[in-house]
Amino acid sequence: MKIRAFAKINLALDVVSERDDGYHELKMIMAPITLHDLITIEVTDKPGIILTTNSSRVPTDERNIMYKVAQAVMEKYKITKGIKMYCMKHIPSQAGLAGGSADGAAVIKAMNRLFKLHMSYEDMVELTKDIGSDIPFCIYNRLAVVSGKGEQFEFIHSSFNTNFLLVKPSRGVSTKRSFNALDMSTALHPDIYKMKAALIHEDYQGVVDTLGNTLEEPSIDFVPGIATNKKEMLELGFDGALISGSGSCVFGMTNDEEILHKGYKYFKESYYFVRTTKLLSHQD
Repeated sequence: MKIRAFAKINLALDVVSERDDGYHELKMIMAPITLHDLITIEVTDKPGIILTTNSSRVPTDERNIMYKVAQAVMEKYKITKGIKMYCMKHIPSQAGLAGGSADGAAVIKAMNRLFKLHMSYEDMVELTKDIGSDIPFCIYNRLAVVSGKGEQFEFIHSSFNTNFLLVKPSRGVSTKRSFNALDMSTALHPDIYKMKAALIHEDYQGVVDTLGNTLEEPSIDFVPGIATNKKEMLELGFDGALISGSGSCVFGMTNDEEILHKGYKYFKESYYFVRTTKLLSHQD
């Protein structure tokens, strides 16, 4: 079986407060995008998990989210057969695009079909939510207000779409480092529900005006190239630009195909990861 693992971007991200359990209370507008990894997964008679990938940067043992998810499913459902997985990576790591979580979500959905486990989306979320914070969202793959630690959803019904240019500097940002460096006394807090309203009304300028991310400032301290990319995107004519998650990938928004292609060509000369994408429709 082949299954696509779709990346996400955060159109808005607010770190609301610190929690007693050491995590942070979040409120985000998360959107699935068409950029994806491609996972091939098959059942084998020999017990165990075999994972390979085209990327030398990705571990293929118990450290990998795909491996952890497969292991959790096998343990819960007492699966005695094995699985063999190959992941063609296109989503970069430490980019804020949920590459690992997307892969984990795809694996549990594939195993659900292959082994006829009849898990609901809620069942899959419950089994994997502690493995990767973005896995629950990647299981649903729907535009949503996401809150808590990433497990609470208010789905947004909207046909809003536009062109996005993704650019990632070579250096990534550890989510943990970004959160640890965050100063809540001076942090910026984007208006999540204003963004939600703009999306519902398909108000392009409203979406542009409400782009915001509490983690952008601490992430820029680790990777100054984030600020450079944002500045250059806006100078090229993009209407808005923002980091996704804790970064370091920056996305630019435009309705103008000419600006999109000009930006792609400009950044492709200097950066290893440059992609054009759109929001993933719910039908996909």
